[in-house]
Amino acid sequence: MKKSTLLNADLSYLVATLGHTDEITICDAGLPIAEETQRIDLALTHGVPSFMDTVRVILSESQIEGVVLAEEFAKVSPALHAALLDELKAEEARCNKSIAIAYVSHEEFKARTHYSRAVVRTGECTPYANVIFQAGVVF
Repeated sequence: MKKSTLLNADLSYLVATLGHTDEITICDAGLPIAEETQRIDLALTHGVPSFMDTVRVILSESQIEGVVLAEEFAKVSPALHAALLDELKAEEARCNKSIAIAYVSHEEFKARTHYSRAVVRTGECTPYANVIFQAGVVF
């Protein structure tokens, strides 16, 4: 459910049309995106926009109740993984709702993105910097 103003029209529409449990993926510049899945490509160059900047904007706009991460993210890119977990904890405090976190293999993660309403591609070049957000409700 939309919470505030977003400039990107495609992202704004996506967030405004999410229903409970719908999923969206925010990914790094290298994640393969299925042809049949909507792609919102924000990538301009290496690192722009960053994964965390994009995560923060999506969190400011929508209520989430769960996330899915690849197990490899924590092992290969621990600093960015920790930054994401910190941001999720802050979001829990802001909304006074818990956010479930699930881990799957990277192969399972890639397969699950096929069911996302959209995949939002960032310019992030950190390995495994990908997350699936599951929409919640604000009530």
